Amino acid sequence: MGKKVTLKYNEKEYNFDLLKGSEDENAIDVSKLRSDLNLITLDPGFKNTGSCKSAITFLDGEKGILRYRGYSIEDLAKNADFLEVAFLLIFGELPTKNQLNKLIADIQDNAIIDEDLKKILVSFPRSAHPMGILSSLTSALIAFNPEKKISLTKKTGDEHAYMYNLIVKLLAKIPILVAWVYRRRNGLSLDYGDYTQGYVENVTKMMFQRPNQKYIKNDVIVNAMNKLLILHADHEQNCSTSTVRIVGSSEASLFASVSAGISALWGRLHGGANQAVLEMLEAIKNDGGDTKKFMEKAKDKNDSFRLMGFGHRVYKNFDPRAKIIKVTAHEVLKDLGIKDPILNIAKSLEKEALNDPYFTSRKLYPNVDFYSGIIYKALNIPTEMFTVMFALGRVPGWIAHWREMRMNNDPIGRPRQVYTGSKKRDFLPLKNR
Repeated sequence: MGKKVTLKYNEKEYNFDLLKGSEDENAIDVSKLRSDLNLITLDPGFKNTGSCKSAITFLDGEKGILRYRGYSIEDLAKNADFLEVAFLLIFGELPTKNQLNKLIADIQDNAIIDEDLKKILVSFPRSAHPMGILSSLTSALIAFNPEKKISLTKKTGDEHAYMYNLIVKLLAKIPILVAWVYRRRNGLSLDYGDYTQGYVENVTKMMFQRPNQKYIKNDVIVNAMNKLLILHADHEQNCSTSTVRIVGSSEASLFASVSAGISALWGRLHGGANQAVLEMLEAIKNDGGDTKKFMEKAKDKNDSFRLMGFGHRVYKNFDPRAKIIKVTAHEVLKDLGIKDPILNIAKSLEKEALNDPYFTSRKLYPNVDFYSGIIYKALNIPTEMFTVMFALGRVPGWIAHWREMRMNNDPIGRPRQVYTGSKKRDFLPLKNR
């Protein structure tokens, strides 16, 4: 018999199962709390609430551990290609050579977007935020790729073939939409790429190819993009992933669910954090570039200034992704030979924070958003596109969680609340108010 947790309420004792995850995480199963005791739990932000069982990603913020399907993020970032990681997240195992070749070929076969979708894109004003455009275009894909109702719990070949085709379509089309959003913003032609040269290589080519110029592959940049996409591919039950799962729990389509995830990622406290880093660096530069002054402001509890890109709400140690991408950021800056005051300010902040007891004692180390922002800035990617690049990496994770949720036949998401409004009162006619 499994372990129980006892709750005493109204002079009676009630037993609830104690669940243990594969990494020895403990959870109290309160799924019958309301039906048995007419009670709910109150947990603002769901910081202590497990919404599902998942076999995709393990995260230990105290120890700075991140693993996809059991593989350490360090091992994957060093050795894997992004498309291998996407396959791993979605289907549970690293692909064989034949599986990977088939996936690339299938993605290439779906690398066409209806021309009417271009009309939607060009109808947006140039000033529109890229995340708003990407979310809209992803949702619009439904109109050109209508989805039928599927039941993955039946495990039938036809149903899973259909699911595979849906996944392939999204993996094929999202990079094109991302490149188009970028190129439209820069007044460039909207072209298709060639995935047979590599998934990440195609992304960089679609974005950085210029008219009447031969595209020359830069291995340092492709490697940096590959690592960035892998590091952002999944991060357990974060805000946008939870959004994808709760939207998908209504049996909303894959495209609609991912569109919702893109919108959730948009915020400054989530995917918009790397944009906030660059905006902070710009503000420091415009103020004269005195980093020591702003480090002191960050220490002052009475000062509204906030040091963006340092610390993490989950990791209570060094962000393991930051250790990886820090090296890559310096490789990119060295390869491109960039002299940019913004990047010099970033380097100065990094050095000071890593040597200041105030920050090190509080484990306020530079996180992945700090270094990813530096790389995107070095690549001349506009600040407002940073979160779009984040979304591109996160798509496989969203797909994996949507697929897992549907295959597990998870119930529709429906949180409860503690009502704090007025009690019953009588309606007053307008003349008596």
